[in-house]
Amino acid sequence: MDNVLVIGASGHAKVVIEAIELEKKYQIYGLIDSYKPKGVKLFDYEVLGTEFDIKDFAAKGITKGIIAIGDNWDRHLIQEKIKELVPEFEFITVIHPSAIISPSAKIGKGTVVLASVTINTGTLIGDFCILNTDANFGHDSSMANFSSLAPGVTIGGNVHIDHCSAVSLGANIIQGKKIGRHSVIGAGSLLLNDVEDFKLVYGVPAKVIRTIKKGERYLKL
Repeated sequence: MDNVLVIGASGHAKVVIEAIELEKKYQIYGLIDSYKPKGVKLFDYEVLGTEFDIKDFAAKGITKGIIAIGDNWDRHLIQEKIKELVPEFEFITVIHPSAIISPSAKIGKGTVVLASVTINTGTLIGDFCILNTDANFGHDSSMANFSSLAPGVTIGGNVHIDHCSAVSLGANIIQGKKIGRHSVIGAGSLLLNDVEDFKLVYGVPAKVIRTIKKGERYLKL
C-alpha cells in the first residue's frame, strides 16, 4: 500500500483516518497540521510538521495525501498552498466501505465520502468535496469543487451545489434546485427555492437571512 499524509489533525481528520483504515487502500504515514506542534498524536499517528514540510516528505517518495479539513474555504486554501509548494503532490479520494455508490457516479480527486452515504445514479461530484455521514445525494445531481454535505443531508434529484457551498446538518433540498457559490444552507432547513451566490439561508421553509463573505466561517454561523 502507498503511504499517505493526512492534512489536518482535528475532529474531521478522525473520521477521515478511520475511513482510510477501513478502506485498506493506503497506509497513513503521519499528519500535517498548521497549528499543532510536531509530536502531537491523533489515534496512533503523529503530527510530522506543516504544509511547508510536505516537500521534504515528497523527496522521500511520499507524494500522496488527503486534506481532512471540514471548512470548504480552508480546504481550498491549503490545496492551493500545497500545489504551489509541491506541484507533484497527488490527492487521493477516500470512500468509506459502507457508502453505497452508483456505478455511473463520478467522484473527483481529494473528495471524502463517509459512512452510510448514498450516491445515486448519474451524479457528478467534483474535487475536494465532503459527503458526510448518512448524506443522501439524489440522481443526476452535481457538486462543484470544495462543496460539502453535512451528516444527515438529503438532496433530491437534479440539484446543483456550486463551488465552496455547504449544506448543513439534516437539511433537505427538493429536486431541481440550484445553490450558488459560497452559500450556506443552515441545519435542519427545507429548501424549496434556488439560492444565489454568497447567501446564508435557513428555516422551514428556508429563507435568505443575509449575504455572507467569501471564506466566512460557516461552521460557526
